[in-house]
Amino acid sequence: MLMPPDLKLVIHLQELDNRIGELQREVSAFPKHIAVIEKTLESHLRRLEADRAALAANQRERKSQDAAIQAQEQKISHLKDQIMEAKTNEQYRAFQKEIDFCQKEIQKAEDRVLVLMEESEPLEANVKSAEAALLEEKRKVEAEKQEARQRTSDDQQALAALRADRETVVAEVKPGVYSSYERLRIRRRGVAVAEAVDGRCSACHMALRLQFYQELRISTDEVMFCESCGRILFYNPPISFEDIAAAQPDAASHP
Repeated sequence: MLMPPDLKLVIHLQELDNRIGELQREVSAFPKHIAVIEKTLESHLRRLEADRAALAANQRERKSQDAAIQAQEQKISHLKDQIMEAKTNEQYRAFQKEIDFCQKEIQKAEDRVLVLMEESEPLEANVKSAEAALLEEKRKVEAEKQEARQRTSDDQQALAALRADRETVVAEVKPGVYSSYERLRIRRRGVAVAEAVDGRCSACHMALRLQFYQELRISTDEVMFCESCGRILFYNPPISFEDIAAAQPDAASHP
């Protein structure tokens, strides 16, 4: 099917611009993707810090309780020395009361140490689990960063090649046609060229006038525009069995 040379060029230009747009979106998406996975990494780090802080608090309180036990034991030892020097029963009972109080404080501290020891086991397990999760997340993030860097490099090379092709095509398109294409591409969110299918514009889906559609199908020298959305239109005739057969080599002449 013959079509205007400029129409072939703008169709190719639209294909190039579509691919350029896809690659640009992909390149711009990589930093956002990296930000998302780094945010996940930060959440793992915060979890580890929280678990470490809880374990550290547990250990500090255990040391505090151990110190309190030691202080009460020293106090009991001192009181026992004093009770031996008691002159009256009242003094003896007073010292004994203080010793009993100290022993109760020791018992409370020892009970608390037991509770803290029980609590420390899951806390230590949480820290180990969080450390392992953080290590795995760091490995995953670094791998994804490396992949993103490679994909970005590949995409940028592909973009450079596509832009060079685009410049070549633009140089061949008539200035007026290219100006219309660019204006439409801006107005129509990147889609300046559309195919006419079954008598309708495939972009705006509006039916084409019968005479206009017929002219579009046979036009070989004029670029035509959709009367509804203004996009550049092209027509691709359906491929028939005869067309396919004609394109095949003659089997009889090529045994």
